[in-house]
Amino acid sequence: MPGVLWVPAALALALIVLPVLGLLTRVDPARLPELLTSEAALDALELSVRTSLVATVLSLVFGGPLAVVLARARARVRGSRVLRAVVLLPLVLPPVVGGLALLYLLGRTGPLGGLLDDAGLRLPYTTAAVVLAQTFVAMPFLVVGLEGALRSADARYEQVAATLGAGPWTTFRRVTVPMLLPALGSSVVLTFARALGEFGATITFAGSLQGTTRTLPLAIYTTAQSDVDAAVAMSLLLVVLALLVIGVAGTRAVEGRT
Repeated sequence: MPGVLWVPAALALALIVLPVLGLLTRVDPARLPELLTSEAALDALELSVRTSLVATVLSLVFGGPLAVVLARARARVRGSRVLRAVVLLPLVLPPVVGGLALLYLLGRTGPLGGLLDDAGLRLPYTTAAVVLAQTFVAMPFLVVGLEGALRSADARYEQVAATLGAGPWTTFRRVTVPMLLPALGSSVVLTFARALGEFGATITFAGSLQGTTRTLPLAIYTTAQSDVDAAVAMSLLLVVLALLVIGVAGTRAVEGRT
């Protein structure tokens, strides 16, 4: 490895690590238990974990089949590249744009929101809106992970299963899914992490109501305006959760390679 790479690598690492360490210098360790056990912090943590889990399940249920379709039907479906670009759009869009898109689609004046409102259903500024916003921004992470795994996997196993008389569903269940399991574990974990840290789409589409839509990132933003120490404490909590999730994802990746 060229020695010249050490300098920019060290600067990149410092850019990532030093701001996080700066949080530790801002809060009094003796106050951390008090700040982290406040009603606002606990409500936000519980809501974040609960909605992120639901968003991850929805991403798996809908994003998993979408990844398989994108990976396996790309040669047979016209416009599959355009479809893939649309699916990955939330990865490059500012989250607040996604929130506005959801609001103007599912809000009371939106084309679908009006129909839902007539049926007595209201999505914006509810916990369901939080889940939808998280799913919108997080599902592409699962799709990318699974699609990449399928593209690099040897399709001959599926072809052999088909020549032996296995139908499409049997081949998918007995051959394709086992090949995807290593990538599935890490993709699910990263999807959960992205949902857990979602802010822009959530505050735009769901608002910030304590106990209903105020997730941990929103609670940090709101609390910072009145109690910086509490906001920093919740930020550290989110950092710890993110590190745990990344650690689990890394372990899954290593297990998949072995």
